[in-house]
Amino acid sequence: MAAAFRIAAAMAVALVLLLLILPPRVAMADEPPYSCGPPPPPSSSLAAQGQQQQPHRFCDARLTAEQRAADLVANLTLAEKVSQLGDRAAGVARLGVPAYEWWSEGLHGLSIWGRGIRFNGTVRAVTSFPQVILTAAAFDAGLWRRVGEAVGAEARALYNLGQANGLTIWSPNVNIFRDPMWGRGQETPGEDPVTASRYAVAFVTGLQGIGGEASACCKHATAYDLDYWNNVVTLQDLEDTYNPPFKSCVAEGKATCIMCGYNSINGVPACASSDLLTKKVRQEWGMNGYVASDCDAVATIRDAHHYTLSPEDTVAVSIKAGMDVNCGNYTQVHAMPAVQKGNLTEKDIDRALVNLFAVRMRLGHFDGDPRSNAVYGHLGAADVCSPAHKSLALEAAQDGIVLLKNDVGALPLQPSAVTSLAVIGPNADNLGALHGNYFGPPCETTTPLQGIKGYFGDRARFLAGCDSPACAVAATNEAAALASSSDHVVLFMGLSQKQEQEGLDRTSLLLPGEQQGLITAVANAARRPVILVLLTGGPVDVTFAKDNPKIGAILWAGYPGQAGGLAIAKVLFGDHNPIGRLPVTWYPEEFTKVPMTDMRMRADPATGYPGRSYRFYQGNTVYNFGYGLSYSKFSRRMFSSFSTSNTGNLSLLAGVMARRAGDDGGGMSSYLVKEIGVERCSRLVFPAVVEVQNHGPMDGKHSVLMYLRWPTKSGGRPARQLIGFRSQHVKVGEKAMVSFEVSPCEHFSWVGEDGERVIDGGAHFLMVGDEELETSFGLWGLS
Repeated sequence: MAAAFRIAAAMAVALVLLLLILPPRVAMADEPPYSCGPPPPPSSSLAAQGQQQQPHRFCDARLTAEQRAADLVANLTLAEKVSQLGDRAAGVARLGVPAYEWWSEGLHGLSIWGRGIRFNGTVRAVTSFPQVILTAAAFDAGLWRRVGEAVGAEARALYNLGQANGLTIWSPNVNIFRDPMWGRGQETPGEDPVTASRYAVAFVTGLQGIGGEASACCKHATAYDLDYWNNVVTLQDLEDTYNPPFKSCVAEGKATCIMCGYNSINGVPACASSDLLTKKVRQEWGMNGYVASDCDAVATIRDAHHYTLSPEDTVAVSIKAGMDVNCGNYTQVHAMPAVQKGNLTEKDIDRALVNLFAVRMRLGHFDGDPRSNAVYGHLGAADVCSPAHKSLALEAAQDGIVLLKNDVGALPLQPSAVTSLAVIGPNADNLGALHGNYFGPPCETTTPLQGIKGYFGDRARFLAGCDSPACAVAATNEAAALASSSDHVVLFMGLSQKQEQEGLDRTSLLLPGEQQGLITAVANAARRPVILVLLTGGPVDVTFAKDNPKIGAILWAGYPGQAGGLAIAKVLFGDHNPIGRLPVTWYPEEFTKVPMTDMRMRADPATGYPGRSYRFYQGNTVYNFGYGLSYSKFSRRMFSSFSTSNTGNLSLLAGVMARRAGDDGGGMSSYLVKEIGVERCSRLVFPAVVEVQNHGPMDGKHSVLMYLRWPTKSGGRPARQLIGFRSQHVKVGEKAMVSFEVSPCEHFSWVGEDGERVIDGGAHFLMVGDEELETSFGLWGLS
């Protein structure tokens, strides 16, 4: 969120404390505790209003959610309808409808941001998982789904306990981490559309549960990372980079909400775009749910984009475009005048409200006491901060940590062989460095210093070294002296929410303030190569450390959540073999010369524009997307039955008409995937199997990332494209077979300049990591 809500970031700690001391919310006498429950006592004011009469048709659970919603809406007055159009929807006492809060957050655990969840009753803390960018680094869809399930279960538990007046969770953020300086990149699964798409499906499926545990909302559609900016985006980039995570979120994950953002796309504000909200999201992708605006995003249609002339025009254009509920009260204030002036009809409002109430129906808000729900009614306080959820928070943190450098066997450390250990850095004992943004009060926390002391006790000596992560003042001499008198040194450096957060983008990729000088001085003074641990949400240019032989190891630990300190310690001391891989390219500082406002993904050599992400960037990197080391040596071999099982099926493609010569920019034959058709595409699917062997010395997981490489980059083809990933645990000396299902129509295709997905005739090359393992597949049916 932005605008007025950004102040919440600066007040997060104070807000947590305030929430912990506030008394539980007490319902007003005329407000029913839940909808469609038993009739009120004859003496109550609700009974006097007619509530003792026969229940309304919308309380009949035998009807579909849409039928029930339509009946409820038909019973509302126009004024009551308008009162439902903001995130704080008013109650309708005469119908037994309580007030509802649409805005709750669950990005990596339930959050103090939003209004629908309270931490002031039986439950005062929730499980705080790692910030999304670190969890994404595990490249494990099963892990992502389990995190979503845990967040959904804790949300339902608080609802059952009366500490939540909403189960609509405005998460996940599946925007592409396009620019390395973006403050909100930490909330996303990274720069790759396939990774973001798989994350979206996994997290949404977990959060929403089998029977509608909660409602997920994928945000912020689309091409978003610049507030209020008119983002100029090509059809090619829109369809192959920015839209895929949202499409997957809806079409595969069955998300019941999409959020439109503050930005405009090619001159049309996202929350006023019927092409996006109605044609794409509902008609093409098939969303069965509601569209929410980001907070105050409806107001910015007029105030920031000057797309409309009046508030009434603004409300009308957003609702007619397909927006259903506005975060804020702008639509609630201006919808009635819009109807009175003829800008908006009551029928337009009814359409939005049916979408909204149908979601609430499916969540069980109109089925009486939530504790009677057969699937989720049993969830309560014991299901929040449960041992299983705490264990999952640790697993997510340790599986996401990326080992970037490990020269001369600097890691892992052996506690018994270390006589003294210096822990230096402003992020070593900083609770704020654990959570990133959009977090809730955690069950428990372990800082990196506490995690190390769990292994090393008081033999670990600590010095912050900087006044804060900004490191305006550094105790360089003291830090160097401590390093010189210690057997080993671990530095905890990086960023904080004072350098990167919502509404705060960086202007440099270097470590802030005096950090680099401090690190170098400590490394020079130390007896042996030091270990550098980076806690950041976005990439940093640490070329100086990468190239310095006095820095023996570098770990990236994101913002690792409540168990982050323990997870880091387990990696440092060899109780966990690191498997994380970077979900975003780490660019050098010179990349900051590229205007952040340039939305193009593809390079333009004629103007010197280098492109963005591993798929299109033509420049030097600090570390590549997908990079990550292990304490073990793994080897890989690829097998495929493509040539034996699918040769005959390729003849199915012979009748497909080629596009005009030159349409692909390179003179190659290419064919529209939509013309090949779903049935023929399904018959082309083939398995590819990668044999992974662990040569030791430690058991551990290995993340297998499979890419496609085209024989040419002409026409805007990516240099390579991730098509799938698997995480597999392999014991020392053992082999494991990791299977992939490869669909040529999906995985061998690319998006042309007209936004259409096409597939080339001729050879296609599969790669595992940076290795091309004898994997040339020719679609000779297309030639």
